Amino acid sequence: MPDPSRRESRGSAGSQPSEPQPSDSQPSRSRLLGLPSWPQAQHVAGILRDETVGGILLLAGALIALTWANSPWRESYHSLVETSVGPGSLHLHLSLEQWAADGLLAIFFFVVGLELKREFLLGDLRSVSRAVLPVVAAVGGMVTPVLIYLLVNTVSADGSSTGWAVPTATDIAFAVAVLAIIGAHLPAALRSFLLTLAVVDDLLAIAIIALFFTDHLSPGPALASLALIVVFGLLVNRSVPRWWLLVPLAVAAWAFMHASGIHATIAGVLLGFTVPARPGPGEHAGMSERFEHFWRPVSAGVAVPLFALMAAGVSLLQGGIGGAFTDPIAIGVALGLLLGKPIGVLGSTWLLARFTRAELDSELSWWDVFGVALLAGVGFTVCLLLGELAFDDDAGQANHVKIAIFIGSVAAAMFATIVLRARNRVYRRLAAEETVDLDADGIPDIYQTSEADQRGR
Repeated sequence: MPDPSRRESRGSAGSQPSEPQPSDSQPSRSRLLGLPSWPQAQHVAGILRDETVGGILLLAGALIALTWANSPWRESYHSLVETSVGPGSLHLHLSLEQWAADGLLAIFFFVVGLELKREFLLGDLRSVSRAVLPVVAAVGGMVTPVLIYLLVNTVSADGSSTGWAVPTATDIAFAVAVLAIIGAHLPAALRSFLLTLAVVDDLLAIAIIALFFTDHLSPGPALASLALIVVFGLLVNRSVPRWWLLVPLAVAAWAFMHASGIHATIAGVLLGFTVPARPGPGEHAGMSERFEHFWRPVSAGVAVPLFALMAAGVSLLQGGIGGAFTDPIAIGVALGLLLGKPIGVLGSTWLLARFTRAELDSELSWWDVFGVALLAGVGFTVCLLLGELAFDDDAGQANHVKIAIFIGSVAAAMFATIVLRARNRVYRRLAAEETVDLDADGIPDIYQTSEADQRGR
């Protein structure tokens, strides 16, 4: 694999970094994982800060739930998550665990909807050349875990295809928290790639939830929800950001979506799609970015950690771990995350470079891509949600699946840490040898990737 130390030399102070010019006899090649634009890098840095804190809180919530569920006070934990509250109308008399999965995660998916729209209109996904790589990598990272899961359960006498969707998702908060802790000097292109990959991954997970986990469809509530979402969209597109009007509309749309039989989190995504992303006249940021600035900390710092607290309390006692290691469903989920995700992401990226004129950016190594591909195997929030949807009527099987998600995610994070820490040392050494040049506007021509550097500029 190429080493990033074979990088092009930097120009002298005030000069622009040189780019190789294509000759007439050699067709130009597009770059895979090239340096993102400066606005995109600033946006990525902001998301990293929010998601890093959210990832730490997510881990705290999961550890509290896991400890509590295996302590002498475990009955109080199960009593808490099974406590039902809410009105009986619209089927809203739910347990706290269901409120967390259907209600709190709607906020998470609302932020996903905002981010998706921004990426398609203003971010990397607006450009076909930039969008191809994360889309192909996300599809590869979804299909390969499914194939591994189905292979394990096909060759097993007591296997089941029911949980095929569980290992398909990457947890952006968990993965970003790991990346922020171990990779302060990794290139900005890798961070941008991970975030864009996770956004596309979330889109695919949304499609899976909508298409495969709708047990029944009640047209009346579904139409009512869509009507309210349209009204919400008309208001935000007419620049009427009155929270006392928009929040009740959003809650009502969510409630009707829940009553329709479609998973209620889909309402959050659709509401996010309606918010305009492009800045209006005289605005420095679009309404989508302003909404995301407000709601992302709520999602990452409150909604997702509370969901982890409600959903991650798996019992490791009475053969819980032993049962998971002998359960082909759990084995398929764990291998799907630990092997399927990195094979799918790395393999699809390599195939894209192999069979097109694209080539990996000269400042990167395939070891970098391998490290991020391993990190994509850190699945938690959406994997837990998919596990609950797939095995909502089998508590024992759901417990095995949760253990498998823990094992696969932690193992993927550990292997990614080994690879990316080694790469981080390489880039730290290179950064110490180089001087960052500033252009006439004071923006670095080649900017460092650490959050401290981003804030300092």
